[in-house]
Amino acid sequence: MAPTPSPRTGTDRRSFLRFTAGAAALLPLASLAGCSGGGRDAGTLRIAFQQFGSNTIKQEWIERAAETFSAQNPELVIDLVPIVASENDYFTKNELLMSSPRTSPDLVYEDSFILLSDVGAGYLQPMTDLVEGWDHWDDIAEASKLAVTGEDGEVYGVPITTDTRAIWFHREVFEQAGLPADWQPTSWDDILEAARAIKDSGSEAIPFFMFAGTPQGEKASMQGFEMLLYGTGDGTGLYDEDSKKWVLGSQGFIDSLAFLKTVVDEELTASLGQLLDPNISEQIYTSLLPDAKLGMLIDGSWISQNWTETAGRPWPEWPEVVGLADMPTQDGGGTVTLAGGWGLSIPQYVTDRETAFRFLQTLVSTETLVDYAIADNHITVRKDVAEVEEYLSYSPAVEYFTDLLDTAYYRPALPAYPEVSSALQEAMEAVLTGSAPEAAAAAYDATVRDIVGPENVQEAQG
Repeated sequence: MAPTPSPRTGTDRRSFLRFTAGAAALLPLASLAGCSGGGRDAGTLRIAFQQFGSNTIKQEWIERAAETFSAQNPELVIDLVPIVASENDYFTKNELLMSSPRTSPDLVYEDSFILLSDVGAGYLQPMTDLVEGWDHWDDIAEASKLAVTGEDGEVYGVPITTDTRAIWFHREVFEQAGLPADWQPTSWDDILEAARAIKDSGSEAIPFFMFAGTPQGEKASMQGFEMLLYGTGDGTGLYDEDSKKWVLGSQGFIDSLAFLKTVVDEELTASLGQLLDPNISEQIYTSLLPDAKLGMLIDGSWISQNWTETAGRPWPEWPEVVGLADMPTQDGGGTVTLAGGWGLSIPQYVTDRETAFRFLQTLVSTETLVDYAIADNHITVRKDVAEVEEYLSYSPAVEYFTDLLDTAYYRPALPAYPEVSSALQEAMEAVLTGSAPEAAAAAYDATVRDIVGPENVQEAQG
């Protein structure tokens, strides 16, 4: 049941935005944990979101909507709480804020990867009654709606962004290795052969890179392991939707780890220190790929935002220099992509859920989301946004990555997934540091059995 909204004060106040930049990052965790009880101003609407260092794209998107909303609701204060933190730290700090009525935001920016875990922990409340009467709910892709729907059938978020993944490759590195400019691998062997050709060409470039290991967090699971696993032909991936059980003992799981071991053992990828560097992505986007020091990278639809005119490393030539290839299945016959995304949710300790949802609607108007998609270089989940020419033409790659969404796999939208994902990362790291794929897979199986319980697992079929 949602908390009873606090009565509003009748005091009119001048419309303004109050910024608490970095507040969540600056407050000691012990201080946040110690906050309890009420005391929040019912006239203040607080929104928490992740900020990557000096990147203020989300803040600017929220500011513009807040100005519109505040002009219509001068009695309200919009309190922006950008949490300056890495991905995993953001989840922790956001959950800490939501755990107390005193510190809780009224809206939170949630990754679909963590959303149902936060639901299970009691941080979020259902929004089904709010979205059912909203004009744009039917514009959202069905798979994205499913990602924000709990096992109880309730909706816990409004999806805003999504993403798909492919292989980015440097055409100049490929040309030096005698590889075609329109390269499209049809199997994992094709990827390995291309990496070997780059290595043998005398190029200074790292032949191939995929995120792996615990320091890379969810990037390792989603841009790395799952792009392999879902192409192995096992059919069930991580979780069997029919039996409602997690899958263990999969040959595809072992084969995916064996692929990683091959690129490490044959020195077709970066050094171990680089692979386990939590900040390696910044190096990839600002120097390795632009400077032709990397041949191939499995990564997401958004990364060209690092090369825009206002980015830290402008690279206007990238559309001519960088090629895109679908990720192939293990033995051929198909392609694979994983999709994720972010959305907005209402915490359990919201001050006034109806007012919070009214502001959410302002944030996600068609016009606002077109502008946000262009600034943030992401793929939309909304058909009304995808039909706008300004969206379709904002990037040379946007139509390619939007089309991939039709056949994308989504991660299991279950509360246990974040822990299972951590176990995947541990298995990858074990292989990086010398373990056999079979041993790493067995350790993963044991960990998942402990996480979800033996009654919620099954052995892979075939």
